[in-house]
Amino acid sequence: MKLLVTGSSGLIGSEAVLHFDRLGYQVIGVDNNMRRTFFGEAGDTSWNLERLTSQCTNFISVNVDIRDRVGIDSIFRTHRFDAVIHCAAQPSHDKAKEFPILDFEVNALGTVTLLEAARTHCPESPFIFLSTNKVYGDSPNEIPMVELDKRWDFARTDDYEGIDETCRIDRTLHSLFGASKAAADLVAQEYGRYFGMPVGIFRGGCLTGPAHSGVELHGFMSYLVKATLEEIPYRVFGYKGKQVRDQLHSSDVISAFEAFIARPRAGEVYNLGGGRVNNASVLESIDLVEQAAGRRLNWSYEPQHRIGDHICYISNMAKFKSHYPDWSVTVSVDRIVDEIVAAFRARTP
Repeated sequence: MKLLVTGSSGLIGSEAVLHFDRLGYQVIGVDNNMRRTFFGEAGDTSWNLERLTSQCTNFISVNVDIRDRVGIDSIFRTHRFDAVIHCAAQPSHDKAKEFPILDFEVNALGTVTLLEAARTHCPESPFIFLSTNKVYGDSPNEIPMVELDKRWDFARTDDYEGIDETCRIDRTLHSLFGASKAAADLVAQEYGRYFGMPVGIFRGGCLTGPAHSGVELHGFMSYLVKATLEEIPYRVFGYKGKQVRDQLHSSDVISAFEAFIARPRAGEVYNLGGGRVNNASVLESIDLVEQAAGRRLNWSYEPQHRIGDHICYISNMAKFKSHYPDWSVTVSVDRIVDEIVAAFRARTP
């Protein structure tokens, strides 16, 4: 069995590499460490590539840009992939405005390049595209909210389980990142529906874990831990710090992908997050990290919220669970924080 993973040195990509390597797959990883280009030295993922190389038995890393049509086609022509997991992206909601063309090329054009290579060389193989909840723009903010002591939450019982896949993705403010990912999301659906390919689109919430190279503009929980442990001043943007995110450990993400690969569907869209069982506001997350780290975070508040940001986002997982009932969240928010703290301390001299 042979698997292609793009963004293989990133959080989700590296988790996929390790998981499927242990299952006996030959894993081809595509990653050119462009995260360093986006975020500077703090975003460098070379440490993670070194970890994968040392821990895996049948992993090959290829330094190719996903926008390189010739290079990507050559990889697909050389290998007969039994599945593709596409995680590579410009991942920052806010950073995209600094390089809109690059953001769109990587997120939208890169995705089309991979889908077309798959259609040409292995159209019957499951293809997973890691999308984002930012495709919904700020339309989730139209849901009535109630303000509690340390969080916002949905005011109506009908909304309790969170945002489902019927939430609209147009006529709303996205950020340029949300728009480029929405373009990729739609074209991935089209390759599934139009060409009948087994393409799954997963709209991730806060996907997290100890392998994240967190920075201020991407990787919320990872960067929160980093700021606490390294005494970096941390900024909370708007909504009184009560904005809510559901958290899902990278291992639970990969178990969802594994379920889809075993029984794929054509052009299906799924929300993917910690849901109602695994979520926390920024203020609640600060409390959790301070407790786990045994030290206080130096944080300040800026009243202006990030453009297009969600007030309360909890992924409604009912659709995915109805299709794959054996899947569930297995790693709690508390354990996620403990793992990230331990990983940072292990990597820090």
